[in-house]
Amino acid sequence: MLSIDNDTDAAAVREFDQRVREGLADAAGSGDLADFDPADLAYVCEPKFDGLSIEVIYEDGEYVRAATRGDGREGDDVTEQVRTIRSVPGRLRGDDHPDRLAVRGEVYMPRDAFEAYNEGLIERGEEPFANPRNAAAGTLRQLDPAVVAERPLDVFFFDVLAWEAGEDGPDRPARHREALDAFASFGLRRNDRVEVVHDVEAAIDYRDEILAARDDLNYAVDGVVIKVDALAHREALGSTSRAPRWAFAHKFPPRTATTTVEGVTVQVGRTGRLTPVAELDPVDVGGVTVSRATLHNPAEIEALGVNVGDRVRIYRAGDVIPYVPEVVEKRSEGTYEFPDACPVCGAEIERDGPLAFCTGGLGCSAQLERAVEHWARRDALDVEGLGPERVEQLREAGLVESLPDLYDLTADELADLEGWGETSAENLLRELNATRSPPLDDFLAGLGIPDVGATTARALAAHFGTLDALLDADEDALREVDDVGPEVAASIRTFLDTEENRAAIEGLRERGVDPEPFETDAGDGAADALDGLTFVFTGSLSVPRSEAQAHVEARGANATSSVSGNTDYLVAGESPGQSKRDDAAAEDVPVVDEDGFADLLAERGVDWPPEDDA
Repeated sequence: MLSIDNDTDAAAVREFDQRVREGLADAAGSGDLADFDPADLAYVCEPKFDGLSIEVIYEDGEYVRAATRGDGREGDDVTEQVRTIRSVPGRLRGDDHPDRLAVRGEVYMPRDAFEAYNEGLIERGEEPFANPRNAAAGTLRQLDPAVVAERPLDVFFFDVLAWEAGEDGPDRPARHREALDAFASFGLRRNDRVEVVHDVEAAIDYRDEILAARDDLNYAVDGVVIKVDALAHREALGSTSRAPRWAFAHKFPPRTATTTVEGVTVQVGRTGRLTPVAELDPVDVGGVTVSRATLHNPAEIEALGVNVGDRVRIYRAGDVIPYVPEVVEKRSEGTYEFPDACPVCGAEIERDGPLAFCTGGLGCSAQLERAVEHWARRDALDVEGLGPERVEQLREAGLVESLPDLYDLTADELADLEGWGETSAENLLRELNATRSPPLDDFLAGLGIPDVGATTARALAAHFGTLDALLDADEDALREVDDVGPEVAASIRTFLDTEENRAAIEGLRERGVDPEPFETDAGDGAADALDGLTFVFTGSLSVPRSEAQAHVEARGANATSSVSGNTDYLVAGESPGQSKRDDAAAEDVPVVDEDGFADLLAERGVDWPPEDDA
């Protein structure tokens, strides 16, 4: 995918316009363009969305594929993830559409939804997204479409990449504005701030209008894009190896302000990560009063050389999260000294590269509160009635000093708390009792192991089957689980070997909270239908890879993460990894696509794709 030339200076836009006019005149003179009347030149002006660009393909009106760039052979295949976005239709509206349509769109998270989502992350002690673009990109990288579906993504479609129609089908629009009108008729969401102009000064005025309105928009923009309207003009202008000659991005200047650092607060997250926050003399940045800004980590403080009393520049990154990019006036000696002990529990601080962590584990009250909230999350144990305020209340009352203490609570203790009564107490106890025999993957997700979300928890549960087997697994065994690399394996092992965490697990089990072994209801095919076979999966399949692994393992097969001489089949989905294909060729391992894999399973009486193995 080509980039677009850009600049914040209006003079650069005028130079772009001059190049376009000269290029079209030259094309007309050489015969590459039938004729060129400068009065016919038009530009389509659109907001430049600060999101993640995707390509979506429809065939016979049906949604078939989505990729983050290119045609699906490069970048990430995000077909199942994008399918969950409500503004992406599963079928185009009407019948007057091309047989094959490829469109470009921008996935984003609306500003109000982003702020609400980040607030929830912060309340749970989790790292918030830096800006809406990171939120959109991070969400689409999720392997589990169910996780994507829970996050408030949206999309604007803004360009045609391919339009293939038979003799009786609709012709491709000759102008970009007409293509956008076609999008609306197909049910593809387009932005309503698009304008067509006929001279460069009007395009510059449009940019100034969007700049003035940016704070009122519910999506992040960092400029405007100015495109030649007529496709014939675009074809005549062509592209360089880097960018089209018919488009230009007129970007906005960053929002900045200067103020004084009045203090530094160190926050403690669920995993013990310590995040320094600059407490600022309140300052207006783009219409928003900013009194706090992240300093990210101790290494960033050292790199900036910042200390209390210094004058600093403030940026609103992505127009939402303020941060400190530089010290503009040094008013105090030296650099802020990061504490050696946790500001909450006093435990020793451990440095890991640029980051710092409290070693107190669940013995740290801040980590404990975040851990209890995490345990109660919907994608973990799903305990209603354990929000941040109640968790803090339970801890301050001395009723919950560790995760297992939740299961020692009594109705009388709860009913005596301010704001509680018999009904709310009984409701919480009922919720907690319902989690005493949780699925193993929910239990693991609820523990809050660093780098282990719901998808990885399910993969671990499917691979090891029981909690005891996982507890006994060394790092080599953990690396056998797909998508668990050396760093994640080390993170899991470190968590399980920490005394406080192991005590919490054993304390839960002593109180009758013991996860059920992970079992897959075969439903089709005998439990040993694939006995003795070893599969490796690569690329994107019609189901999450962890589900594919669980499906074959439930029927006696092994699923490993790397190809070896013991591998029987490499199953290659969309956008397969080349290294695994090379390894398969070197080891003479058969490579099958998903259809071939389905045929292979069918021969053994096993259905594909699985109905619901869990």
